[in-house]
Amino acid sequence: MPFKRGLRRKTKSLPKTARLEHERLTSLINSMADAVIAVDEDVKVVLYNAAALNIFDINNIKVGSDLGSLFKPLDHNDRPREVDAMVKAADRPVTSRDLRLKYADGSLINLYISIAPVHLGYASKGDRGYVLLLRDITHEKSLEEERDEFISVVSHELRTPIAVAEGNIGNAQFIASKSGDMDAIKQSLKEAHEQVLFLADMVNDLSTLSRAERGKLHVEVAAIDVKGLVEELASNYQKEAAAKGLKLEAEVAVDVKPLHSSELYVREILQNFITNALKYTHQGEIDIKAAVDPKGVRFTVRDTGIGISKADQERIFDKFFRSEDFRTREASGTGLGLYVTLKLTHLIHAEISLDSELNKGSTFTILIPELA
Repeated sequence: MPFKRGLRRKTKSLPKTARLEHERLTSLINSMADAVIAVDEDVKVVLYNAAALNIFDINNIKVGSDLGSLFKPLDHNDRPREVDAMVKAADRPVTSRDLRLKYADGSLINLYISIAPVHLGYASKGDRGYVLLLRDITHEKSLEEERDEFISVVSHELRTPIAVAEGNIGNAQFIASKSGDMDAIKQSLKEAHEQVLFLADMVNDLSTLSRAERGKLHVEVAAIDVKGLVEELASNYQKEAAAKGLKLEAEVAVDVKPLHSSELYVREILQNFITNALKYTHQGEIDIKAAVDPKGVRFTVRDTGIGISKADQERIFDKFFRSEDFRTREASGTGLGLYVTLKLTHLIHAEISLDSELNKGSTFTILIPELA
């Protein structure tokens, strides 16, 4: 490991105990996963470890070279920061998690940097300098941003149904105390109940999502009666479809045999497709089909609804994504259903695809393989 010129000779002149201490320190620095760089008072490199080469994506660092020639960090506005000035200004240990490092290929990483003024020598009057600790925190930053977005979106999504439910219950109480109009009271309670059901759906989605992302979901494989499952789902949603004037049909190919997979997850995936079709289809029909595939069973849910734009199709399975299309915004939704669906799809090693056109409808297809 390179050292400042003359440091080896200085080390040899030290007592045996000091030399051993120096060797232990060097071994410790080399074993660290974080990048460590020691510089002198002029911010010239004195010592570094292999992790420093990795974080700068270079093969060698010349001892005595200026630290500023190795990297130029960027602030959160992508403006370059003078690392030499940052180091010299550190009269006490300082840290930052707000810098970024740009590589030659244009890629960026988020950088944690710690700067501490220290004595570099081993004699009683050792050279003064600084030790820098650097770490790639891109993944951590991504998780932090995702967490903040999650909290923001959930807070926003919860606020509206809670306010509507509270308002309608309060309205029902007021009517009961004043006029006792039962029809008005029933209407207010009905609207409040719908909002409570929406909240329940969100809690269920969040619970499933949480368990999926923590790896707590387990696949229990069993023989699924495909025909029975599809017909049951169609029957369950027949009343809701009829209320909207929609035709809901189910068709299962005669050669479809029992499918070995997770009935719980297959059911939830198909339910998400069907409820989405019902939500965004105002006229026409919804078809649920199952057919044999060399890998297993191919399920499709086709509707004649509002469709999904090409741009939205690229993000339709993203967490909390909801289209800006006003027709989508008219229907309540958490933006979690299809994200959870994708998570469950991965758990059962299935393949999912979407074919959609604005104002003509959508077809969600999922190929579920045999797991047994």
